Amino acid sequence: FSQLQHNNYISFCRICVITLAEAHPLLQSGKTIKSINYQISANCSRLQNKVSGKSKRGAQFLTELAPLCRISSSDGEEYTIYSCIRGRLIEVNENILSNPAILQEKPSTEGYIAVVLPKFEESKSITQGLLTQKEYEEVLLKRLNSSS
Repeated sequence: FSQLQHNNYISFCRICVITLAEAHPLLQSGKTIKSINYQISANCSRLQNKVSGKSKRGAQFLTELAPLCRISSSDGEEYTIYSCIRGRLIEVNENILSNPAILQEKPSTEGYIAVVLPKFEESKSITQGLLTQKEYEEVLLKRLNSSS
């Protein structure tokens, strides 16, 4: 799956809120989320991210290919959610650990995955590369038409 199908970004004053995209398989009917795991390797847990001060000291630095979490569904499928942008991890949404259903019920609000702060000098190019809702819907429609 491409970035378009995995993540949405909501950008406010340089802060990017990472959510599941509307087309993500987990948001399609019939899927139930079994678990969410922010432990991405033996030595790295996104839950250990400790941020302090204006300069966001201690924040884990993410590349575009950095995994944020792994989500397992009741049908045995596992999905790795990637950052898809470079920046500092400001926070992960721990609420989805105890209530994974909010990922599906409110994916663009309370069911967000993480908050990332891109480098100031890169934030403009990141936001310029984002799709509007209309552009996103057009891309999905083209994909649907080409696969049928």
